[in-house]
Amino acid sequence: MRRVDFIHYKRHRARGLSLIEFMVSITLGLVVVLASMSTYLSISRAARFAEAQDRMNDDAQAALGILTQQLRMAGNNPKRAYQYPVRNPVYDSSTFIVRGCDGMFTNLSTAPSIGALSCSAGSTNSPDSLAVTYEADRYNTVASAAGLPTDCLGQPLPVLTANVTSMASGTPTSTAVSFSVAENRFYIGTSTVITAPSLYCLGSGGANAMPLVENVEDLQINYGTSPATSNTGTVAGYLSANGLTTDSGLLALSSDAARWSRVVSVRLCVLIRSESPVVSDLPSAQYIQCDGTLKTNPPDLRLRHAYSTTVVLRNRI
Repeated sequence: MRRVDFIHYKRHRARGLSLIEFMVSITLGLVVVLASMSTYLSISRAARFAEAQDRMNDDAQAALGILTQQLRMAGNNPKRAYQYPVRNPVYDSSTFIVRGCDGMFTNLSTAPSIGALSCSAGSTNSPDSLAVTYEADRYNTVASAAGLPTDCLGQPLPVLTANVTSMASGTPTSTAVSFSVAENRFYIGTSTVITAPSLYCLGSGGANAMPLVENVEDLQINYGTSPATSNTGTVAGYLSANGLTTDSGLLALSSDAARWSRVVSVRLCVLIRSESPVVSDLPSAQYIQCDGTLKTNPPDLRLRHAYSTTVVLRNRI
């Protein structure tokens, strides 16, 4: 290479990139960075969305699982051998094995038994409440350290005594027996510590009500009832708690206890929300409520989904 050409070549190399080349490089770099950020944000958003859905499914399974388990144990075993269903009158489970309200029980924490619970007149859009009672033992509940049956919060239940008539060699015999009764009252509430709406339970073991599952925003319950004319155990239709006590057919029965004794199945619906906002706009946050209608004005950007199940009362005859 001639000296002049070599010097020209070195000067050309030392000159570096032109302004146009530099701007093109910066632009291409920004495009790559923005594409990478967009991909990362999309993946991150999808991951948060999927995580929120998984958490909602877990919360719904927990809430419905607790209520289903309680309802399946409602009452006492009517087919127990050698024993008539005679119980302490305060804890008699032959009629009120379940009881509910459209909204909150007005005397939730003060009523001494399920039979003394009361509701406000008329229906309401507030979350429903439910009380369930059953004969508890250390096999159908989590046993305490002392081996006693427990309520929904793991609190030991008091031991009761009553005289029952047993059949020994075909002869009725009065026998004193010991037993425990769980009465658990479920509702949707919040506290100063846990501000998220939660499924709460107040048990008969003596402790204060405590949350069981967080982010449960609504609880709606309908009751499958037998016909008023024949208590056959077949479901004639589903009624709300208020409808059950005002239904024209069931009004022929003598008392609310008699009307609630016709409940043979319970339809549950819980509305679960995500722990934090995960959608980008309010239209995306719309959801189907427990009554099947579309909520077009959601209060925030959380996901919400209604989950439902139906439970047959096993101990109802």
